[in-house]
Amino acid sequence: MIVFAGIMPHPPIVIPEIGHDDAKKTQKTHDALLKLATDLAESEPDTIIIISPHMTHYPHLFNVCGMRDLYGNFNAFDWHDSGWHGHNNTKLAAEIVDRTEEEGLPAMLYDNGEDEYELDHGVMVPLHFLLEKLDFPCKVMPISYSIASRSEHFIFGQIIADICTKNPNERVAIIASGDLSHRLGQTPPAGMTYTGEEFDKNLVELIKKADEYSIINMDDEFVENAGECGYRSILIMLGAISGRDYQPEVLSYEGPFGVGYMVANMNVSSE
Repeated sequence: MIVFAGIMPHPPIVIPEIGHDDAKKTQKTHDALLKLATDLAESEPDTIIIISPHMTHYPHLFNVCGMRDLYGNFNAFDWHDSGWHGHNNTKLAAEIVDRTEEEGLPAMLYDNGEDEYELDHGVMVPLHFLLEKLDFPCKVMPISYSIASRSEHFIFGQIIADICTKNPNERVAIIASGDLSHRLGQTPPAGMTYTGEEFDKNLVELIKKADEYSIINMDDEFVENAGECGYRSILIMLGAISGRDYQPEVLSYEGPFGVGYMVANMNVSSE
């Protein structure tokens, strides 16, 4: 069953060992991520599903990692003392893909034949903060969204929830990893009036209201103009908790580097 759901941005700069002095400009985000990590740890998950925009991506498929062994580090961001090795919940991953295909949605159980799957920063940044508060072993399942319709992303989330419900002894947390607009402070192109700030403000307010309908039906051009990378992650997460009693709490929002960072705990009630 799903015991926790949240939204986490993934800028490596928020990690002090990477951002150094610039990390101080994201203090609100840093503190909120640790708060969310504490809340998640208290839910005692066995598996954490992290929906990342930067996982190995096949545009027409929902890609679910099917590899048992995982590893990741921040070497690409000049932090060479970092590193994590862990395991995926391959049984749950296979069940999600099987059901997704049964429902007529294209999905892939990813296996590249290597010994371990390397996690991207869309997984590693949230995981970095979560691991600071987890004092027990936990599996991690990376998932990627696709170019499918918004309703199909929402349905994919519902499929995940259904599979989790059918595994009542498996406590699952689901994290929508993603940043909001990458165009804060930019003047929109001629003839366009939408701004990144407007997108972020609207989405943050809709999350606070748990207004799933309005989030799914945001104007196409509005979303496109924002230059975001977290919207579809959020759609999947919302599908996974739709129909449940939840009380969203936005723990922080800021955009010091022209990219919007929102941290939110959806406060899913226990079943």
